[in-house]
Order: sequence, then C-alpha cells, then structure tokens
Amino acid sequence: MYNKIRIAQALLLLSLTAQPVWSDGPLDGDFEIHSAFIVVEQGVLQLSAHVQYPLTEPIESALRDGVTLAFDLDLNMSKRRRLWLNATVLDMTLRRELTYHAVTDRYVVRNDSGEEQASFPTLEDALDALGRIEDLPILVKAQLRGDGPYVVSIRAGVRRGRMPDTLRTLMFWSDGWHRTCDWYTWTLQF
Repeated sequence: MYNKIRIAQALLLLSLTAQPVWSDGPLDGDFEIHSAFIVVEQGVLQLSAHVQYPLTEPIESALRDGVTLAFDLDLNMSKRRRLWLNATVLDMTLRRELTYHAVTDRYVVRNDSGEEQASFPTLEDALDALGRIEDLPILVKAQLRGDGPYVVSIRAGVRRGRMPDTLRTLMFWSDGWHRTCDWYTWTLQF
C-alpha cells in the first residue's frame, strides 16, 4: 500500500511539473512550415520550402547577449511499399546558425560548416532568409528506384547553440530553447 501511495505521489508531481519544452519559453510565437515542394531540374531533386520562425523579444535579447541559435531543417524521404514498412531513401538535416555581430550591428546567418554566410540589418530579415529554402539539391533522380510513390516529410527546429561561458553557467537549467514544429508531409510521384 505504501508503494502505491509513493507511486501516485510521484505521478502527480510529474504531471504538475511536466511541460512541453516550447510552452512559456523564449521560442513562443508562430512557428510552422507554410509550404514545401520538390521539383526535378536536370535530373536533380531540389527542395523549396517556406518556414516561419518566431520573432520574439527574448530571442533578440539572447542574440544580442552573445547566444548563437541553431536552425535545423530535417528532411526524410521514403518509398511507400504495400506489404512492408516504407524504405528510407533519404534522411538529412540542413543546419544553419544565427548570431548577432555587435560591431557591425548585423545578424549573421551561416551554414554549419561556416563556408557560406550572409548578414542582415534586422532580425526579421535574418529569420525570413532562414525560413526560405530555395532549390536546395537533395538527391539525384537516378538514385531512386521506380516511380514511387515517395513520402516526403520535413520538420524545422530551433535550439540554443554556442554561448559565452558566463551565460552558460546561468542558463544550464533552461530547456525552453529547443523547439521543433510538426512534420509537413506530402506524396511525391514521378
């Protein structure tokens, strides 16, 4: 009997404290995929998508304090099969970072390898650029077997990236800096 009471108390405590990571956090606001599609150009599958990222005061404040935000776009493509599980054709993540450069008073977007970067005068412009993926080559059509159908899903995510050491010690308990939207899924047939 004592164990049942302890388990009930633990479950009640968990239900009172458990919250999704995005509630009441700095990433609240509109965060969704508005559109996405794939076109074939000269035998190469190219992804275009429009994601709306949240523009909130805590995000701007964190960037101005030296925090780097990481923006991920997960892409999954699988071949639909009738009598078996779908076969994964492609599973990739496009990673980019957003930082604020205090000397130039500009927001800098760069890919995860640091090879490509662009700067923007406002946070709104930077988030808009992050949310517009245009003609991203993802796969060569010759790698696909058959005409499909293929199921394509994308999901966008935002998380806290690098930060100064002083902020790292203050924010180690905060989990509100990670959020993903729902999967945006469609069927692709050639």
